[in-house]
Amino acid sequence: MRKVLSVALLVAALVLAAGVAFAAEEAAKEATGVAGNKIFYYALAVLGCGLGIGLAALGTGIGMGSGLGGACEGVARNPGASGKITTTLIIGLAMIESLCIYALVVVLIVFFVNPFKI
Repeated sequence: MRKVLSVALLVAALVLAAGVAFAAEEAAKEATGVAGNKIFYYALAVLGCGLGIGLAALGTGIGMGSGLGGACEGVARNPGASGKITTTLIIGLAMIESLCIYALVVVLIVFFVNPFKI
């Protein structure tokens, strides 16, 4: 019953949002020139940046959790090897985190670049 209600509310929200979206599209068509293109570009840039950094954080979070879980299991099985496991874990987590930092750099470049500069 909860699923049906959730789906019904989602469909209702999408139907109500369609009118606003179409109205905004008409307003954007009326605004001619570079100003409309700038707004559209920055809207897509913000959407892409949010999606990109979100996916990067999701992927690195899953990778870090998996690595940490494996390290905990390894230490639980062999407590004597905890030093080597911890060292390897920290290096591995730094490598995984660097992927998210690279994604952040790309997102910041896309967000702050000005393609309309003449």
